[in-house]
Amino acid sequence: MGFATCFSCKMMKMLWNAGVSFSFSLSATLCLLNWTAALDIPLEALGHTNIEQLPTITEQSPTSQVAFPFDEKFPIKCEAKGNPHPEFKWTKDGQPFDPSNDPRVTMVENSGTFIIGNSGNISEFQGVYRCSATNKLGTAISEEIEIIIPTIPKFPKEKNPPITVEEGNAVVLQCNPPKGIPPLKIHWMTISLQHIDQDERVSVGLNGDLYFSNVLEKDSRRDYCCFAAFPRIRTIVQKTPMTLIVNRIQSFNDTESSVTSGANSILQRRPKLLTPSGGHSTINIVKGNVLQLECIAEGLPTPKIEWTRLDGELPKRAAFPNQGKLLKISEVTEAENGLYQCNAANALGKVLHNFQVTVEEPPRWLSKPESMIYTIGADVTLDCKAAGKPEPTIQWKVNGVPLRNVPVSIDNQIVRRNVKKTDSAVYQCEASNKHGTILASANILVMNLPPMLLTDNNLEYAAVEGKDVLLDCKVFGSPHPVVEWDREDSASPVQGPKYFIYENGSLNIKNTIKEDSGLYTCLTGNTEGKAAITAILDIRDATQIVEPPENIKVLRGSTAQFTCGAKYDSASANDFQVSWNKDNEEITFIHTDNSRFYVEDGVLQIINVSSEDQGNYTCVASTALDQAQETAALIVLDVPDPPEDLKLSEPKNTSVRLNWTPGNSHNKPITEFIVEYEESRWKPGDWHELVRVAGNHTSALLKLHGHVDYQFRVSAVNEIGRSQPSDPSDRYKTLPRAPENNPGGIVMEGNLPNEIHIKWEPLKPIEQNGPGLEYKVSWRRKGVEDNWNEEIVKRHSFFIRNTPTFEPYEIQIQAINHLGFGPEPKVVTGFSGEDFPESAPQNVAVEIMNSTVIKVNWLRVPQENIRGHLGGYRVHWWKVRSLLEEKRGHSEKHSLTFPGDRNHGMVPGLKPFSEYSLIVMAFNGRGNGPASAPFTFKTPEGVPEHPALLRVASFNKDSITLLWVPPLEQNGILTGHMLQYQLINDTEELGNLHNITISDLTVTRWKVGGLEASSKYKFYMSACTRVGCGKPITEEGITTMEGVVASDTNSRHTPDLSIPTTTLSPVANVSLSSIEPALLNISSSVSDTKANISWITGMAQKESEFYIAYMNNRKGNWKISEAVNISQNFHIIEGLDPGSEYTIRLMTKNWVDNTSIFEDVVETRGKAYAGIYDGISTQGWFIGVMCAVALLTLIMLIACFVQRNKGGKYSVKEKEDLHPDLESQGINEDTFCEYSDNDEKPLKGSLESLDGEMKAAESGDSLAGYADEEHDQFNEDGSFIGEYAAHRNKGPVGVNGNSKGLHPVTA
Repeated sequence: MGFATCFSCKMMKMLWNAGVSFSFSLSATLCLLNWTAALDIPLEALGHTNIEQLPTITEQSPTSQVAFPFDEKFPIKCEAKGNPHPEFKWTKDGQPFDPSNDPRVTMVENSGTFIIGNSGNISEFQGVYRCSATNKLGTAISEEIEIIIPTIPKFPKEKNPPITVEEGNAVVLQCNPPKGIPPLKIHWMTISLQHIDQDERVSVGLNGDLYFSNVLEKDSRRDYCCFAAFPRIRTIVQKTPMTLIVNRIQSFNDTESSVTSGANSILQRRPKLLTPSGGHSTINIVKGNVLQLECIAEGLPTPKIEWTRLDGELPKRAAFPNQGKLLKISEVTEAENGLYQCNAANALGKVLHNFQVTVEEPPRWLSKPESMIYTIGADVTLDCKAAGKPEPTIQWKVNGVPLRNVPVSIDNQIVRRNVKKTDSAVYQCEASNKHGTILASANILVMNLPPMLLTDNNLEYAAVEGKDVLLDCKVFGSPHPVVEWDREDSASPVQGPKYFIYENGSLNIKNTIKEDSGLYTCLTGNTEGKAAITAILDIRDATQIVEPPENIKVLRGSTAQFTCGAKYDSASANDFQVSWNKDNEEITFIHTDNSRFYVEDGVLQIINVSSEDQGNYTCVASTALDQAQETAALIVLDVPDPPEDLKLSEPKNTSVRLNWTPGNSHNKPITEFIVEYEESRWKPGDWHELVRVAGNHTSALLKLHGHVDYQFRVSAVNEIGRSQPSDPSDRYKTLPRAPENNPGGIVMEGNLPNEIHIKWEPLKPIEQNGPGLEYKVSWRRKGVEDNWNEEIVKRHSFFIRNTPTFEPYEIQIQAINHLGFGPEPKVVTGFSGEDFPESAPQNVAVEIMNSTVIKVNWLRVPQENIRGHLGGYRVHWWKVRSLLEEKRGHSEKHSLTFPGDRNHGMVPGLKPFSEYSLIVMAFNGRGNGPASAPFTFKTPEGVPEHPALLRVASFNKDSITLLWVPPLEQNGILTGHMLQYQLINDTEELGNLHNITISDLTVTRWKVGGLEASSKYKFYMSACTRVGCGKPITEEGITTMEGVVASDTNSRHTPDLSIPTTTLSPVANVSLSSIEPALLNISSSVSDTKANISWITGMAQKESEFYIAYMNNRKGNWKISEAVNISQNFHIIEGLDPGSEYTIRLMTKNWVDNTSIFEDVVETRGKAYAGIYDGISTQGWFIGVMCAVALLTLIMLIACFVQRNKGGKYSVKEKEDLHPDLESQGINEDTFCEYSDNDEKPLKGSLESLDGEMKAAESGDSLAGYADEEHDQFNEDGSFIGEYAAHRNKGPVGVNGNSKGLHPVTA
């Protein structure tokens, strides 16, 4: 019954407010007794007042302690607390003992502990000690402490007579080890410390004796030694060696078979137990120890031991060491109580022994008295119950003295009624049986105290909305104080299901809300007084994660990033933080060069992700009051780990099964496994792919070749890529056998008409299957010969000679080795060698398709004249002349190949209005046949090309004068020119297109009038024939503004226009500005720091000027020279960088756009290049050598001059007279350079004269170069679809100086 049943809270409040002291009647006090029964003195209370305390033992030595001889000192501990501080006393073997009287003992100050020094003879300290700690309130006692002073165990000195026994009998060698500190371990060894072998026949018993179930002659020896080891005292002692003599019985042999005859029969006997004796044993064992039951039997044959439990089953943890002679059960419990049996048996019988096992137990507490504080007048009840086997006896003590004047109930309970302060004491309950004693102490303190508040006043508490909060109000007093809580803004006490007051006075507020914030007061009191404190509560917003991290998948080696955004109460800003955990362990961020984890503004970044980084990452947003967390998974994708545990199974000579265990797939399923092999004979160390299997397989049946020492490895493949290969398997060697494959890729070639060259792909070394690889070649004429011709060769090619031309043959190639022939080979059909076709195509005709394309028709060459595989037909053509000219000549030859059996072909790319000749020939694998007779045809007229040049000659405010050059390729008879123009100012819209037809072919200059001032125009000029007008050439021009003087640089002279050329490189942007005349033969040359630009000037306006611009192509900055006069014919650019590339342009002075007259790219020489010549030319030896050479040359010239004056001839001159040089004397008109399809150089006789006309010697239309066509080779597969060979003239292209001059426009 609690205090609330005596006085209501309302009455409590009234009394408190009225300031009336508490007073309770006896009944009220009794009302408190049970409620205040169990009360401890908090540590905080000891700081408020000096409260007396009974002594309590806080530390003591173990109940059993061994003083080892190698220790320097032996402490015996006894520590206690109490107020006043207790005094210590000792007893030894039940008698008072004062350790301070012994000089060998050192006392510890303010303690009961004393230390015994090891002075060599300390055996007198052996005994049972007990410590007592006493102050004015009572006495506490320790448990008994047994100090064991061990002696060094020794075997007695004895002389062991030899033991003689007949072979087959049993014998026991006794050890009788000395007593010592357990555990004891027995070892039987020889004098040389070799262990005696133990088996079913020979074994060591638990008592240390060595048992022989039956002896053999080999058991005889004179040094059987028993060693007793005591690990706790680090001691091993040896017994005097014993001698065992075994007398051999003739023809005896210890086997487990049946008895044969004679003397052996008397040695066979039934089993008999050597230990234990009798048929029944009783075993008592303490709970928790190891149960060991032993049966050792003698007999012949050697008996076997089996164990059973007669009243149940043996536990699963039962073990049977010592060849089954021992039953061992660890940590026995009550469940192991029962009847056990051992059975020793051999072929002649058996013997049994029963063990009755009883599991006993030392005392253990069921309930024990507890230390308590009681109020004056209360009743004290102390319980003490213990269990054990045998059942323990209980003895009560008060302050260490047996209790006599207080009755003890049957269940060992004592009751003290209406206790007084003087009844405070230490009560001890001691439970004992033969296995030990246990002691429980209870401090009974009788006292009254006013309330003491152990919590500070005005503490501030903070809690998160929705969570519970605990307001402390720890109070101590006797009787136990009553506690009540109030709120500042409430007239009634805090009460209801939302609130709970703990026994220690603390207030728990559940599921807080913002309105719970405020000031709280804790009121407490008892019969001895009253006290109060206040507490301040602040309820804050909960922390939330508003942007949680998301699950991601990344490739190993890439970067992973988690984002985490949170919000929190502003009052918690100072202690808010975001941390990250991986798999529930916090990530520590250490920023070093090797760091891979970084966090900033709540973002976690993991660089160079590895497989170990995979896991669950938790973002923890926390304050001092709460935390919120969200978790996301990081999945690392990678190539699989290599397979493991490669094993070979199902071995055969032609196959083996390879098994493996897949490695980690790293979150992408394995799609396939790649099995590779390595062999040690042909290419050791090189791995080759053998087979691929699906990703759901873990084995593969591998087909193997013979005579190979294999090793295998496996790689796994997933979507990310291929794993590293596994560790190699064991090697697997196959036996040699005959080849299983024949060579493939058989090719029959007929390079000569009377032979066949057979080639094939040789077997790979691994396919040879054995030593001695050769090939059997078999052949016969198809349809002519029945029998095969055979030849065995080692190489992979073979010639069949003296064959008829292009006849079918059947071929077989079979592989053989020393173990036999390969499979039956396939028959391959081919033909013997080809010869050139015998006849040319007939009835060649041409069908004109248009001005540039013709269709050539011919009659096929008969198959019998082909003399091989028809490759197709070739058409060769060449231009004889333009129909605009009368002179004829040879131009470049062109050809097209038409594969297959056909009688026509299309020839494109012809020049219009020209005369051509062509020939047709058939070809086969050997080459071309004879050509057909030349066929001459003419192409019709076409539209001309665009004019060669269109430029602005002059301009003013309303007109622009144009000049042009007719097209280089007229493609017919010109009928005039078409000039078109339109306004193209900077707007997107173009002006109307105006047309001007110029019929006068002599006009090459035209003034376009009626133009707008200061406007830009675009001009289009095209040439026309009777067929039509060709493509136009364009130019742009700008009229001047009003009031500007007109520009007409050609008012006095008419220029002679030629296309500018350079001797170094083609002009990158060939163009003429409005300057006249143009520059001719512009060229450039360079040194290391200079460039020289030179030219030839026309006859007109030699005083004109222009500019030279140049740019370092690496630096990219243009530089422009001062104005250069045309008449000086050269200009030197200085200050260039050695070893650099420059772009050089010649720009006009009166230019209307940025086009250049001349452009070239040059490269200056490096300093090293220049230095070669500078260095040599300044050397003295070089100058001397040059002088000597000059002197010798002068002497030779003088000698030659003298000889010539004498009328003699040089031998060289004679040879020149006998063999004149054709080139030095002109090309004979009957000789024409032979044409080659593979040569694009100009023909020797095709050099142009200075006036652009052919030499008279080259005007003939000889076909010698075309008739003697080379016999070209043609691929056997006929895959060449079409070939167009156009041999271009590499000479300079330009307008002939005297072809047709430009004439001024007549105004």
